[in-house]
Amino acid sequence: MTGPLIPVIPDLAATLARIALGALFLVHALPKIRNPKQTIAFVKGTGFPGGAVFAVLFILLEFFGGIALVLGFLTQVVGALIALEMVATSIFAKTKLGKKFVLGYELDVAYLVLGLVVALLGAGPWSVDRLLGLG
Repeated sequence: MTGPLIPVIPDLAATLARIALGALFLVHALPKIRNPKQTIAFVKGTGFPGGAVFAVLFILLEFFGGIALVLGFLTQVVGALIALEMVATSIFAKTKLGKKFVLGYELDVAYLVLGLVVALLGAGPWSVDRLLGLG
């Protein structure tokens, strides 16, 4: 074999991963922003440690972090924070809620990996980070 069928384009890959993760988190955050009391009540009701505080932090991370990722602002920090959130939600879904991997917390694991990819690759050239000299 002489090489990959499709040329490797890391800048494009970083940009696509960043925008995809940001858009997905925005979609998940919008209902939570619209009705934070419902989200807080759900999290508290499940027995998640620090329920209300973590619910608010997760809502803010998902909404503002989603916007930041789409724009490419503080990309590596937000990617790492999203990965950490997904570690917490995956462990919680498995232990407290008793969910199986399939139809349970596999999406959390996919977001965790995508968050790590974004944190490791950075924002790419088409980003606010690059304009500010941050990445």
